[in-house]
Amino acid sequence: MDHDALGTVPEPGPGTGDRERAGLTADGDGAAVLDELRAVIGWYAVLPSDEALTAVTLWVAASHIQPALQHAPRLAVVGPTKGCGKSRVLDVLHETVHKPMMTVNTSPAVVFRIIGEEPPTLLVDEADTIFGPEAGDKEDLRGLLNAGHQRNRPAWRISGPEHKPTAFPTFAMAALAGIGDLPDTIMDRAVVLRMQKRKPGEKVTPFRSRHSVPELNALRDRLATWLTPLRGTAERLVPTMPVEDRAADTWEPLVIVADLAGGHWPARARAACLAMTRNEVVQDEQTTLKTRLLRDIRRVFEQQGDTEALRSHDLLAALIQDAEAPWAEYGTKGLNAYHLANLLRDFGISPANHRFENGRQAKAYARNQFIDAWARYCPDPAQPTPAAEETVVARRAQDKPPAPPSGTLPIGPPGGPAGPRPTR
Repeated sequence: MDHDALGTVPEPGPGTGDRERAGLTADGDGAAVLDELRAVIGWYAVLPSDEALTAVTLWVAASHIQPALQHAPRLAVVGPTKGCGKSRVLDVLHETVHKPMMTVNTSPAVVFRIIGEEPPTLLVDEADTIFGPEAGDKEDLRGLLNAGHQRNRPAWRISGPEHKPTAFPTFAMAALAGIGDLPDTIMDRAVVLRMQKRKPGEKVTPFRSRHSVPELNALRDRLATWLTPLRGTAERLVPTMPVEDRAADTWEPLVIVADLAGGHWPARARAACLAMTRNEVVQDEQTTLKTRLLRDIRRVFEQQGDTEALRSHDLLAALIQDAEAPWAEYGTKGLNAYHLANLLRDFGISPANHRFENGRQAKAYARNQFIDAWARYCPDPAQPTPAAEETVVARRAQDKPPAPPSGTLPIGPPGGPAGPRPTR
């Protein structure tokens, strides 16, 4: 995107640390505050694009008008590995957003009680541990993050000494940083930053609490001074959006801030919205393709009698022979071994040498590598759940329906076992 065409002020690119080129002003108007915030964020973190830098700037500002918003956009700060700058982004957010609340070591019960009419801005590091297979007792926090995108979606709990049903608000903006994509329920409601490791020539300003925190806090205070009196105006604004449906819900708070600022920000915000939502459409298409591949590979294994392993050559041949599948036309000459390995890499699946019954070795894919990915991304609806299987066994053994479960419903405060179950 050509920012000069949008009338942008001269400023450094992400991570340059060149303060003298920033062209910052301190006249107190909204556009100047956003310009300065955008520049400062760029000093401390290398973001994926200019549009991403704009989006983070507007997301931070939108946190200061949360009570006026109907939707609380998530900010998904994801990267393929450690060391991509995800935690540094959260450091900057912590010093600039409205009422920051880090949730790495915070119990769900505390978060439920803190969210109210003027909610905090949740900052969740290592979010992959909340949504991953080791989530454990963090399921309540996961449910809160899923529900809190839209106003008036409370979580009901049995609480207090009288065990009364109580509605706890969930509405709060949240930034979540983690390795790999977060669940679709989060990504669909998020402005997504796909972070990468810095290249050798990319530099950032070191984040030093003694100097950085006061500077960032001063920007936070200027944002609050500008935006807090405008909450009533923001609540009445219905901005023209370049996208529709859920993407419009997610980006509307950012565009509202841009329209309040004026100048080049309304055009810049809408250009960032279009570019970043289009990028996620491409990502979604790739994800859908990978899910199709997992289903087709499961079908091939079933056709081969669920054999222990399939040669890479045989698996490719079977995939390409399916006239209804996209694999014969994938790439320039159809799906090949490199493509197949690349598409499966994100699932932790890779070919390895395997000795077959005839004694010959060949590169092959073992069936047990796919079991976890099949269960997560394309579960077979025809397959009974473990609970159903246990019920069938019990009925056959006893020749009568199983006894109803004993005990009472769990009763406890928010964050206890009676919490909402997440969607994946």
